[in-house]
Amino acid sequence: MSELTAVVLAGSRPGGDPFAQSYGVDLKALIPVGNVPMVRRPVEALLESGTASRIRVLAQEPDRLRPVLPDDTRVSVEPSGKTIAATLEAFCVDPDTRWPMLVTTADHALLTPEMIADFLGRAEGSDIAIGVVSRDNLMKRLPQAKRTWLRFRGGAYSGANLFLLGSPRIRSTLELWRSSEQNRKKAWRMLLTLGLTGFLGAVLRLRTLQQTLDRVGAKLGLSIRAVEMADPLAAVDVDKPADHELVTAILEGRA
Repeated sequence: MSELTAVVLAGSRPGGDPFAQSYGVDLKALIPVGNVPMVRRPVEALLESGTASRIRVLAQEPDRLRPVLPDDTRVSVEPSGKTIAATLEAFCVDPDTRWPMLVTTADHALLTPEMIADFLGRAEGSDIAIGVVSRDNLMKRLPQAKRTWLRFRGGAYSGANLFLLGSPRIRSTLELWRSSEQNRKKAWRMLLTLGLTGFLGAVLRLRTLQQTLDRVGAKLGLSIRAVEMADPLAAVDVDKPADHELVTAILEGRA
């Protein structure tokens, strides 16, 4: 998949970000992690993986991020749309987009080339793939970690901030993505997008995660695959001070 397009979402909150300000910067993507601006870490991992012909970093203020990123012709920093869904929709009709498209986030500070290879190797062939980490896997490595868990028959999972979009056909999923953007911290509302039967099946844990995604895929006419990541650290992003402390400890070998 050396011809794919990688997208790094590096948006910021309107009206200032207290989390960023507590570290002496005004944009979350610029928060230092191990003395490196956070956004640089996933970009470097993507470059080292050799999987992408183009890495598009999306931000409201591109000029603020460009100086902290590697000087590499594969990397560009571009204005983001009003929402992630709107931005991805624009990419779907952009003739310069190389498919498939790998999407990750600026706060994925622990992303490694090995994680990328693991995800892409098992995502290949699907219209959409979603990286996840099982609760059991993460708790073995980091029993102190606090994540948002979606529970299904057979296990609970947290997202890994890794998505593979196989082709422009994924435009049919963007309405679902818009709903997820609005409700990403309210898991039950996200599940309602499956319809009443699917919602009850998930809430009552009658279906596995993959069975639930199969149901969504059938409604959309797409194949959607859950990729359970081997490395539990794929579930750890930097979204609050406790996450920053944990990631710093991991990078320093203290956790």
